[in-house]
Amino acid sequence: MRDLKIPGERHPEKAHRADNAQPKKPSWIRVKAPVSEGYKQTREILKTNKLVTVCEEAGCPNVGECWSHGHATMMIMGEICTRGCSFCNVATGRPDALDVFEPGRVAHAVETLGLNHVVITSVDRDDLEDGGAEHFAQTIRAVRHRSPETTIEILTPDFLKCAPEALEKVVEARPDVFNHNLETVPGLYPSVRPGARYFHSLRLLQRVKELDSAMFTKSGIMVGLGETGEQVRQVMDDMRSADIDFLTIGQYLQPTPKHHAVERFVTPEEFKDYEKAAYGKGFLMVSATPLTRSSYHAGDDFARLRENRLKKLGRI
Repeated sequence: MRDLKIPGERHPEKAHRADNAQPKKPSWIRVKAPVSEGYKQTREILKTNKLVTVCEEAGCPNVGECWSHGHATMMIMGEICTRGCSFCNVATGRPDALDVFEPGRVAHAVETLGLNHVVITSVDRDDLEDGGAEHFAQTIRAVRHRSPETTIEILTPDFLKCAPEALEKVVEARPDVFNHNLETVPGLYPSVRPGARYFHSLRLLQRVKELDSAMFTKSGIMVGLGETGEQVRQVMDDMRSADIDFLTIGQYLQPTPKHHAVERFVTPEEFKDYEKAAYGKGFLMVSATPLTRSSYHAGDDFARLRENRLKKLGRI
């Protein structure tokens, strides 16, 4: 039995890599340890329902703040990913079979937490013919049934090895926001995201709009991995060419010495410049701060996203 608390067992594909120094975090990156009662209550609800969250598995720095408000990002299809991206802290290996009762447990947790907006993500499941698309669809439908007023945001894998019908299954389940992260600039894919393909991920998001033009699309990248400002702005242009509505940009933080090195800490002022540039390129919504993550303040951001579309259409 693997012990995922041991780095060598959690990331066997990284065990023999040379260590990368972990630089001291600047003041604008540090966060307080989670201690609130709200945090404890959220943790207990998730534990009771035997649910995995990306908040814990990916070591998100915002977990204390989000869980104190009852906001957690559900991670379905297990806690073991079939990919071994150099930036990611989610365990790598051979996943277990899908749990057919998981969609119901997610729906129950969403109802119990009283969420107005929920984010549901997953590990990559290259071992499944449809990449887990049907499981995503079942989870969306289960949440809709139990909490019809809750808006649903999904953060999906790239379905790289699947037939086109896999994506169609997920879109047909009608999430309110379809998110898939490009993660970094194309030139860094071989070292940061070797199992993925930049233009496939971009095309995936473009196809969502072709299948349902009203569905909001969202994508994000990390900075501090060695990219240039020019490369980041090119990614923005690529995203807009795919009609992506919402862009997130956050600072990459190195989970362990075996993970990809932090090349530098991008300053808050640079994030402001990225935000201004992205709005200038036509995104409806932009979140660009050092601590920005895909689901950070997702509910509030969704409300603003919807409002910004209505303003653009001249309806408010």
